[in-house]
Amino acid sequence: MSRSNYLFTSESVSEGHPDKICDRISDAILDAFLTEEEMARVACETFATTNRVIIGGEVGLSTEAKLKSFMGGVDEIVRRCVREIGYEQDGFHWETMQVENLLHEQSAHIAQGVDADGAGDQGIMFGYATDETPELMPAPIQYSHAILRNLAEARHSGETPQLGPDAKSQLSVNYENGKPVGVSSIVLSTQHLDETMSSADVRDLVEPYIRKTLPDGWISADTEWHVNPTGKFVIGGPDGDAGLTGRKIIVDTYGGAAPHGGGAFSGKDPTKVDRSAAYAARYLAKNVVAAGLAKRCTIQLSYAIGVAKPLSIYADTHGTGNVPDAQIERAVADAFDLTPRGIIEHLQLRRPVYERTAAYGHFGRTPTDDGGFSWEKTDLVDSIKNAV
Repeated sequence: MSRSNYLFTSESVSEGHPDKICDRISDAILDAFLTEEEMARVACETFATTNRVIIGGEVGLSTEAKLKSFMGGVDEIVRRCVREIGYEQDGFHWETMQVENLLHEQSAHIAQGVDADGAGDQGIMFGYATDETPELMPAPIQYSHAILRNLAEARHSGETPQLGPDAKSQLSVNYENGKPVGVSSIVLSTQHLDETMSSADVRDLVEPYIRKTLPDGWISADTEWHVNPTGKFVIGGPDGDAGLTGRKIIVDTYGGAAPHGGGAFSGKDPTKVDRSAAYAARYLAKNVVAAGLAKRCTIQLSYAIGVAKPLSIYADTHGTGNVPDAQIERAVADAFDLTPRGIIEHLQLRRPVYERTAAYGHFGRTPTDDGGFSWEKTDLVDSIKNAV
């Protein structure tokens, strides 16, 4: 029997967090490859530490000459990402840091299965949706992202020049009768460039933005605040802690409110089902909830490398469904081609739209005219209803 009254906590990290810097660089390189050639193959990893960024992984273009020519632009992409995030500190500066490019051509053994329209790897992928927010996302992760995104916008605009790029947030949300009604605690650690600022000073600066972000009535006199609880936070980014692509998979998805298959997203072209099938699973779960067939929905897909069709499709509406879960499984399979080719074509995933996904979550975002966040559309509602 599911509980209806409880606390649930999720965290987010900002675009300047060391791991998110690496995610952005990997996705920016992916976008550059897809701009060059929509059939490009990319599996790009980034490592960042004090004044150094290392890029590695497997990539592919149609000709060796094209690939060799493209490699010369990687350094510029890396520096642009770090500059736009805002790092100009002694231990990590976009202009003076060392960039090492170790990208190499994709393995022919991997390529042979993908070239036959099979999945780029084996694995399990999950998608989730819930009606507790307008975005059909879990409230703790959605508002944790929103706090950091709003603080980043204030920093970039010049409203809060005291703040640095590195930050983390965490919300403990109080649920009553299964619905989020408030926050019991707020945790925010943010880099600040003014060394004289105390934790109290930082709270005075950020509190108005946090209050503006959360729904009315969610913060009460009983809400606990922990702003920079360890004290000063001046040294941030990879100078303070090394970063690596793919280490924030729970931040990227549902904040722990749903299962995760374990595969990261950033730096992977859409033939990698770690990314494309996870997007498809979210798309299906969201459309099931948007169709009114359930208040909550989890979709699991599984694949084998080189095999086109999913090995299994599983749906769980957590006791909130208006039709049997097995019927939803059949309906989503009828309404959507879940082969890698079908997913890529339906969601138009060969476009260079991935750099923007690297911070503040891959889900719960607004679809854009150029094809970004296409998996957040609810245009499959009628098809699923008809299939049911």
